Amino acid sequence: MIRFNVPPFTGKEMDYIKQAVEAQKICGDGEFTKKDNQWMEERFGAKKVLLTTSCTHATELAALLADIKPGDEVIMPSFTFVSTADAFVLRGAVPVFVDIRPDTMNIDETKIEAAITEKTKAIVPVHYAGVACEMDTIMDIAKRHNLVVIEDAAQGVMSKYKGQALGTIGEFGCYSFHETKNYSMGEGGAIVIKNEKDIERAEIFREKGTNRSKFFRGQIDKYTWVDYGSSYLPSELNAAYLYAQLEKADEIFDDRMSSWNRYYENLKELAEQGHIELPTIPADCEHNAHMFYLKAKDLEERTALIDFLKSKDILAVFHYIPLHTAPAGQAYGRFHGEDKYTTKESERLMRLPLYYGLKPEQVDYISEQVKAFYQK
Repeated sequence: MIRFNVPPFTGKEMDYIKQAVEAQKICGDGEFTKKDNQWMEERFGAKKVLLTTSCTHATELAALLADIKPGDEVIMPSFTFVSTADAFVLRGAVPVFVDIRPDTMNIDETKIEAAITEKTKAIVPVHYAGVACEMDTIMDIAKRHNLVVIEDAAQGVMSKYKGQALGTIGEFGCYSFHETKNYSMGEGGAIVIKNEKDIERAEIFREKGTNRSKFFRGQIDKYTWVDYGSSYLPSELNAAYLYAQLEKADEIFDDRMSSWNRYYENLKELAEQGHIELPTIPADCEHNAHMFYLKAKDLEERTALIDFLKSKDILAVFHYIPLHTAPAGQAYGRFHGEDKYTTKESERLMRLPLYYGLKPEQVDYISEQVKAFYQK
């Protein structure tokens, strides 16, 4: 069976975990956490990056820093993972879902402004498949309406929009290092902070409401409880695992991109014949080969294709059920405008196996089976 995902492993992970254990510092904010943060700050040109226990927690931190309160409204796509909405629902806010673009599966930037009310506090663009949303338009809307932009860049590590790293464009950006992502620490994430004024408060929220970070930097002689917060620090063992992959970030990137491009070339003729649709990458976007998806004609055809591939020992999967159709989405949020594409396109989309170390011959075999399905 060709698995849908295999967590990345470069070879140095166990060595670095051993180093962390031998240093007798395995709780949060040790040397490997600092190395991870610094690597991302330097690579992405970010003001401040703080490793977290998950992208969910990074988004919760962003909601805290954006001062989201009960009754506030936050505009986002419905085609996303539950964490995008959960972080704001926990603050008592209302997710306001708008339709997506069928080409990129990202939020339709032309639908955002009509959804703004006097209660709107933030916009949360989700960079689906590591392909950037139309950020110039979104940032312009946010500026004119005095809104905070929180980028859900869970899938966007190493992707760019007009040369700028995803996660560094809005006030806050959120990364995921879950085992299904290009770079992994098992469970983990990071928050990217654009403005100097938010850094100290982020450290306090992340450290259970204490000023412990200042204490460890020698800025104060003791630390204490100064604000509300929670524990968003990942284990140093997880951070050590991640650092081994950040050191080989370009190698992982190139390997995944090679598979992505091979899929595209193999299946291009099938798309030209009108059987399937392939991903669209706008000119301003540099993606990271986070996933390779295709779109079947409809839900029935997609189901049949997934079953066919499974019979050929290939595990392909569909993606999100739109949040506004879920029980919690209906209870806590609302959809603004027409659902022209969100549900229809989500029912067509199917993801093929893609991971670091996927062999060219496996990509070819999978492609051949997709073609065989349509030749039938």
